[in-house]
Amino acid sequence: MSQIRIVRIHNELLGTYGDQGNAEVLEFRAKFHGITANIIDVSYNDDLPTNGDIYLLGGAEDAAQLLSLEALQRGANLETLHFAIERGAVILAVCAGFQIIGNRFVANGQEVDGLGLLDVISIPGDKRLVGDIKTTSTVLGFELTGFENHMGRTILGPTAQAFGKVITGHGNGDSKYDGAVNGNIFGTYMHGPILARNPEFADLLLTRATGRKYAQITDPLALKYATWRRKVI
Repeated sequence: MSQIRIVRIHNELLGTYGDQGNAEVLEFRAKFHGITANIIDVSYNDDLPTNGDIYLLGGAEDAAQLLSLEALQRGANLETLHFAIERGAVILAVCAGFQIIGNRFVANGQEVDGLGLLDVISIPGDKRLVGDIKTTSTVLGFELTGFENHMGRTILGPTAQAFGKVITGHGNGDSKYDGAVNGNIFGTYMHGPILARNPEFADLLLTRATGRKYAQITDPLALKYATWRRKVI
């Protein structure tokens, strides 16, 4: 595959914590590997494109999160995501986006059904969890760093696997695990944006989306940065 389509979902709603930068990182890493990348911004009023290779959701406060969920449950949008997953597309959902793609979550005091793409439920905690987080990915085999800022506590169901084991920070709220993963669907509480702080994760997502291997960082600047930020947390 020499071209990929990166679908950034509801940036006007899910762009509170800078997670829109994940699309730019993927675009940059794709070009480095000789792939033409197109970022497709999908607004609240738009239908999701059926031909995306990577779909991205970011973080937001409760009101924006509920609006995004409403839009994703409208029309054929959920069917589009299921179709994309079946043909091998990648989904990366951060914080509020992570909760949206789960089974259920609580926002603005109301419990709502999520999209059911990951077998997790999220409930409010008694305090906001803010600060740097470092994990060892149980799936990817390397460390990740990010920044968390959330009230949610996420509980994994039997078909969801934890995305990472917490070294520093709170993750899903138990200080043991962060996020969840099932196939090409990744959920996490790690901002940063996560792909800017972990370029090797961006390369892995490109590998999953294209079927070509880009798991090794070869440019010196990205390699130097990846090594440095592991030392500072």
